[in-house]
Amino acid sequence: MNILAFFAHPDDETILAGGTLSLLASSDAQVHYLCATRGEGGETGEPQVCTEEQLGEVREGELVCAVGALGGRSLTFLDYIDPRAGPGEELYAYTEDLTMLAGQVAATIRQFVIDVVITHGSNGEYGHPAHQLTYQAALVAVLSFGESAPLLYTVAASFPEHPRPRLANADDQAHLVLDVTPALPQKERAALCHRTQHALFVRRASEEAGRPMSFREVMMRLESLHRVHPPAKGKPKDNLSQLLIPWLAGISA
Repeated sequence: MNILAFFAHPDDETILAGGTLSLLASSDAQVHYLCATRGEGGETGEPQVCTEEQLGEVREGELVCAVGALGGRSLTFLDYIDPRAGPGEELYAYTEDLTMLAGQVAATIRQFVIDVVITHGSNGEYGHPAHQLTYQAALVAVLSFGESAPLLYTVAASFPEHPRPRLANADDQAHLVLDVTPALPQKERAALCHRTQHALFVRRASEEAGRPMSFREVMMRLESLHRVHPPAKGKPKDNLSQLLIPWLAGISA
């Protein structure tokens, strides 16, 4: 099975779905990674790992490292520039041309003969415009294939016991909830690759929890998926879910 993991920035793949993607790779799926930007608008680390001017190049290397840790088959960047946050930490999308972006995603689907696309949720997790755009492009690209369309799943789907409610997509009900504990070593190795973002990971999680959290605690043991296309009710019966059955936590949304 060929899977395309399409995300907006380096580290999204690990924090939101690293365990799932690692489990799929260990189940003989070929997981190809597509990243829209190099995360040029992100943080440079505490202490500083690099300058703002160097950040895109450094985060590219971090994602190469993370994809290797997760057992990925390939990594492609679309070369969009990640905008820096604006006043009041306002976040932005990386392009206004949805048609062009969706066409690039469709081309990648054809290139790697993709069976399943995994991407951001419809709410952009915490409302990030770049995440929402990435989801929209993936949906347009998948639907453009008509009857031969690959499956489309989104990450951080909502369920009552979600360990990081801020990241859960409220409009995407979880169809699959996965206990990724067996893949935590791989997920942690991938997260350690993203050195520039370590302080951000811990700071945000600690704010949500109302207490200081360790780096290991930040790594979610439960991950969730919502099937967008074709629409599903209950646990989907398809090739992706068959690969993940050994790791289902049995939690119903």
